[in-house]
Amino acid sequence: MRRYNARDMDRHNKPIWTRDSSILLGGFFVTIFLIAYIWWPLAEEYLAYVDWNGAWWLYMDWLLLGVFLFMSITIVARANLRTDVLIVFVGIWGGLAIESWGTQTELWHYYTAERPPLWIIPAWPIASLSIDRITRFLNWIIERKTTNLQSPFPALYWLTFASFLPLMLVFVSPTFDKSYTVLSVLLCVLLIVTPTNYRFALLTFIAGAGLGYFLELWGTTRECWTYYTYETPPFFAVLAHGMAAVAFWRAGLLMTLMLEKVGWKKQVMVNSGQSRRDDRIVE
Repeated sequence: MRRYNARDMDRHNKPIWTRDSSILLGGFFVTIFLIAYIWWPLAEEYLAYVDWNGAWWLYMDWLLLGVFLFMSITIVARANLRTDVLIVFVGIWGGLAIESWGTQTELWHYYTAERPPLWIIPAWPIASLSIDRITRFLNWIIERKTTNLQSPFPALYWLTFASFLPLMLVFVSPTFDKSYTVLSVLLCVLLIVTPTNYRFALLTFIAGAGLGYFLELWGTTRECWTYYTYETPPFFAVLAHGMAAVAFWRAGLLMTLMLEKVGWKKQVMVNSGQSRRDDRIVE
């Protein structure tokens, strides 16, 4: 006997490319175009490094293109605007809050010296959509292999997040005198000690940190942004993407509950894996 969540099963029975995939991909490219258009001097500065009359492929940033292609593919996979709109909304405002905290406390800074630069904010909802797809895929694989044995996820959850918290405290310690940092630490502690679903939280953390590694590797080695430690990238910064992904997911759950309270009963957010009325026993 295996327990499958009905929403996850329905999602994976759907075709990979949906009508919403076209809309989401179009919005993605429009966003990229607007960033390049509005901040054209930055794009022009980057393109100036490419020798278009010679071996231009040697000057191309293949890491950036690879990350760009991966996120483009993942965000359109089984896209559903009813759920994705809220992910984007949380990603925008969550990303703005994180970038404001980091740049205002000078934990990191951008080469443009903006605090924070608005052109980096759209990267957060795009990454959030990609992380959502990765997490759901991992969750689907694990559910297919689920047995009646005791789940290891509660122990793995506490081991992972109990290890993350000291790393965070050490990394942000130079800014303990900043209210931004105090609020950020308190929020992380609150999220960690009040888990809603051990497995989904852990998988979200893993997906966020995995994607975050490549984002941080690109940004720090290209000196688009620099941390006060000058590491490329700091280990904490990679894991922080996982923590941010969990925070965004939990914020989405909270907003879902609030919307349901005011009468919006439709599905508007990624499934937390804990809705009992959607759990069914499958032979």
